[in-house]
Amino acid sequence: MASYEQFAYVYDKLQADIPYDLYANWVMQFAPVATHPKLVDVGCGTGIMLQHFQQASYDVAGVDLSEDMLMLARERVPNIPLVCQSMAELEGFHDVDVVTIILDSLNYLQTVEEVKSTFLRVYESLKVGGQLFFDVHSLTKMQLFLASPFTYDDGDITYLWHTEEGDAPHSIIHDMTFFVAQDHVYKRFDETHYQRTYEPEQYVEWLHEVGFTTVDVTADFTFDLPDEKTERIFIRAVK
Repeated sequence: MASYEQFAYVYDKLQADIPYDLYANWVMQFAPVATHPKLVDVGCGTGIMLQHFQQASYDVAGVDLSEDMLMLARERVPNIPLVCQSMAELEGFHDVDVVTIILDSLNYLQTVEEVKSTFLRVYESLKVGGQLFFDVHSLTKMQLFLASPFTYDDGDITYLWHTEEGDAPHSIIHDMTFFVAQDHVYKRFDETHYQRTYEPEQYVEWLHEVGFTTVDVTADFTFDLPDEKTERIFIRAVK
């Protein structure tokens, strides 16, 4: 699983084009803010989504596996609970209204057992009627990752991003080399991240197994069902 140790410090700049407001709107249309819902953002990273939800009057807390990410989140959203732990070992939360796992964070889990454990831990953390929101890469998107290497250069950050198939079905390995400008020189660091996804029907089956009732599956920030062109799967599950 990715550590994000040095990656944390360039993460926000590289994610500048992410439609965070669309993610917030997706959650808010199903979980109105009138009662100040208790929301836990799992895989919260540097706290951008936490900031969106807090500004919308949610009572927020964040969970991430990277202390480096959480350190930046503490600067962005001070005075809220932030916990360093794996989502597959989520604990310490009770009677939560909303849990979010945004921006394909769930895809960083390496095994089926970790995904199932995450769903169970989230289920146990939610109140009856509470909701889980998460998005994952589609199988189509995983193939697109393999199509060609990615490059980026804005003068301050340069990176080379190569992907290859992992050993498990529908898994990929991201090998990234970064050059970050510091004091008129470029500092190099390397990151390797692993992601794995599954058919939407498989996620639905696992969610039902742990007790979720209603499970909605949609595609790419729409109300449409996924098809062969879908790149990102959105799933909402109700306890």
